Amino acid sequence: MGEVSHSAPEGRDLLKRQLGLALRRQKLRALLLVVPLLLFVTATFIYPIGGLLTRSAYAPEFSEGMPRTAAALSEWDRTGLPPESAWEALVLDLQDHNRQGTAGKIAATLNVELPGARSLIIKTARLAPRLTPPYRTSLAAAEDGWKNPVAWAAMKTLANSFTDRFYLAAVDHRIDADGSVVAQPSGRQIYVPLFVRTFAIGGLVTLCCLLLGFPVAYWLSVLPMRYSNLLMIMVLLPFWTSLLVRTTAWIVLLQDRGVINSLLVWTGLIHDEGRLRLIFNSTGTVIAMTHILLPFMILPLYSVMKTVPPTYMRAARSLGANQFTAFVRIYLPQTKAGVAAGCLLVFILSLGYYITPALVGGESGTLISNMIAYHIQKSLNWGLAAALSALLLASVLLLYWAYNRLAQVDGLKLG
Repeated sequence: MGEVSHSAPEGRDLLKRQLGLALRRQKLRALLLVVPLLLFVTATFIYPIGGLLTRSAYAPEFSEGMPRTAAALSEWDRTGLPPESAWEALVLDLQDHNRQGTAGKIAATLNVELPGARSLIIKTARLAPRLTPPYRTSLAAAEDGWKNPVAWAAMKTLANSFTDRFYLAAVDHRIDADGSVVAQPSGRQIYVPLFVRTFAIGGLVTLCCLLLGFPVAYWLSVLPMRYSNLLMIMVLLPFWTSLLVRTTAWIVLLQDRGVINSLLVWTGLIHDEGRLRLIFNSTGTVIAMTHILLPFMILPLYSVMKTVPPTYMRAARSLGANQFTAFVRIYLPQTKAGVAAGCLLVFILSLGYYITPALVGGESGTLISNMIAYHIQKSLNWGLAAALSALLLASVLLLYWAYNRLAQVDGLKLG
């Protein structure tokens, strides 16, 4: 009996160890299955966003390319012109760039902060080998541009590798010659109005998709399966067509001599001289984007509406409610998850659209995504493009958090 009593606890401990080992192996196998997906998400999502945020606040091009000048200007208080040591450092750095043939790179970097500085840097780099001390006198005599404290202030701003100037530029502000943060002149304030326009058009497109998509989704959910499947193919048909083709088709339909205007003139609803401007403006952007994003609203609504039992509406009608009251108080609240999912999906997609506004938007239909693409492809101001993208991402996350709190929709799902 004593041996049995002692062996029972040992057996339980052995069983626990074996069970724990089996659970650990099971968790390890599950983790190994997730590793490829984790690596994929890291490489395609986390790493790019991390690089984006880094690029928006870290710009070492000037401090690494002009190390002596950056170090000398760190002691300058932006009052008047800098001391002789800064002039000497500038000449020595430009002499190095003249020998290496890299003055153009530094000139392009400074030209972003101070338009017109490119030619000043290029000319000074060519003259640098012939300049002699005192450099303040010889450099000022060779190039009048260095007598302007604004040029030195721009270089001092660039001397810091970690900077907020891209974010300031993204909200139409800048650092002036004395180091103060000031607003851009009214004629150069373009990014804040673009953000406002982007969110306004995104909200209008979302509203249009909701008003058009809700009845379609409801109709699909109540039809017999054989008919709803056929109509669902029609809803999904745009996914099988190129986005570029769908966008250019709207140009044919909406232009001044297009199908819609010609039909309105033919029916006598408008005069030939009063053709509607439906393209190359914000109206064309809203119409084209609503058509393109409408399936993204219909699908979440349809999947949620299919889960709503039709007996609820019949029960409400049998208890005395009319059709409208039963719909508003019984049916509509049960579709809240689908409405929230569809609105969020359409709104977020509309904020990042680039091809459609570029083709049909014109000047008044351009969105912030077009400006981001411009700075990446044309002006090569990647820091500003990264700052604009980061602000757009932060705005979307903030709006999602606020909408989730206000709508009190937990766990959005498509079904």
